Amino acid sequence: MKLKILLPIIVLIIGVLGAYALVKSREVVQPKPTEVPPPLVRVQSVYPTDFQLIIPAQGTVAPRTQTTLVSQVAGQIIDVSPAFANGGFFEKSDVLLTIDPRDYEVAVAQAQVQVAQAKLRLAREEEEAAIARDEWKRLGNGEPTDLVLRKPQIDEARATIAAAEGALMRANLNLERTQIRAPYPGRVRTKNADVGQYVNPGSPLGQIYAIDYAEVRLPVPDAQLAYLDLPFSFRNNPHDNSGPDVRFHATFAGREHTYMGRIVRVEGEIDTRSGMIALVGRVDNPYHQRANNTPPLAVGMFVTAEILGHRAENVAVIPRTALRGKNRVLVVTGNRLYYRTIDILRADAEKVVVRSGLKSGEQLCISPIDTVVDGMRVRTVRTGGTQ
Repeated sequence: MKLKILLPIIVLIIGVLGAYALVKSREVVQPKPTEVPPPLVRVQSVYPTDFQLIIPAQGTVAPRTQTTLVSQVAGQIIDVSPAFANGGFFEKSDVLLTIDPRDYEVAVAQAQVQVAQAKLRLAREEEEAAIARDEWKRLGNGEPTDLVLRKPQIDEARATIAAAEGALMRANLNLERTQIRAPYPGRVRTKNADVGQYVNPGSPLGQIYAIDYAEVRLPVPDAQLAYLDLPFSFRNNPHDNSGPDVRFHATFAGREHTYMGRIVRVEGEIDTRSGMIALVGRVDNPYHQRANNTPPLAVGMFVTAEILGHRAENVAVIPRTALRGKNRVLVVTGNRLYYRTIDILRADAEKVVVRSGLKSGEQLCISPIDTVVDGMRVRTVRTGGTQ
């Protein structure tokens, strides 16, 4: 009976002593400090190169010359050229409209009669003057007067001929003006007259513009002019239209097309409000058929322009994201990050052209980092070189 009572107590004591022994014999676990890896950054290798500076601009295509055709004589329009329609093309001296010439043909005939009559009168006066000289030699004494020799009458007859010939010239000119001719190769913008319409001198017949070349007005900030070779004009030295080349880009029918041109002049004033100065770009033969189904550079088309400026030599071109502040970047040397001050030649929204401050082959950090300590350790991932 006593054994049944003591046996569980003995087992319990042994279990407690075993647990105590295990607790006392366990090893003390020392916690290890958490290791934070250095931040991972993307880097690019920097190499010097030559870089073409490009000045962006935009504008609208305009004709170099536009004209309002007017009638110089009165009459009814009897013929209109098929080319004289909105959008029609024509060449220089093409007849666009014809005014009824019959009244002017009659005026020419009448003026020819007046010329003939004036010449006949002069011949009579010269003959009578010759007779007067002979009679004076036979009958007169002393020197004859001009009136006796009929010199005033001859002068009047010659003046009458000159007036008659002037009237004939004016009549021929009016007859010629019954045909409205194109002053240059061009295109019709608007048509304001048609067959059967009666017009007076000064009546507008339509608007036309030249198509030998088109112009685009390109406002550019004054500070950007330092990167361009511009054809400035001076009073004693006109410019020679030898400005920098320009690439024009226009979107038509959902596709972008490129046209080459050049800067031909600088406008005479700087906008005092914006500080912009307008350059004028020219594209020759804008309606000439080009390869690859390129549409014409039509008047009124909006274009973006890339003006080709100076070619910078031995510079580094880095992404704008690499710039820290105004003129500093981060370079990686021996897995450590350092600030570097650079000399910037030009910066835009995407690229920074560095004149000096970076060595060939250096690793440039292009990753955004919130907090930077000069000399901090980093891990790097290479993304290519800036060549």
